[in-house]
Amino acid sequence: MNILFVCSKNQWRSPTAEEIYKNSPVYHVRSAGTEAGARIKATAKIIAWADIIFVMEKKHKERLIQKFPDEARAADIVVLNIEDHYKFMDEELVAMIQTGVAPYLMD
Repeated sequence: MNILFVCSKNQWRSPTAEEIYKNSPVYHVRSAGTEAGARIKATAKIIAWADIIFVMEKKHKERLIQKFPDEARAADIVVLNIEDHYKFMDEELVAMIQTGVAPYLMD
């Protein structure tokens, strides 16, 4: 299963999520950002690659739909509702990501 995590600048939230799941034998994970200054920018290609997309906030889903309407409408996009208050690998952030993602992952 291909999983994409998306936040604004691809600095803290989505890279943390990618780090959590990167060594999984079951999941292939990547992360991207929606802002022009993002470390890795979301593209139509990466959206089409993903089987499921986890966005940190509703605005990220809206931006993906606006920038990549065909790919985003065809994608399964889940909003995790995690605001931009955390640094990379913050314990609370890790727990929130794991809790939000768990119902969508296979055991």
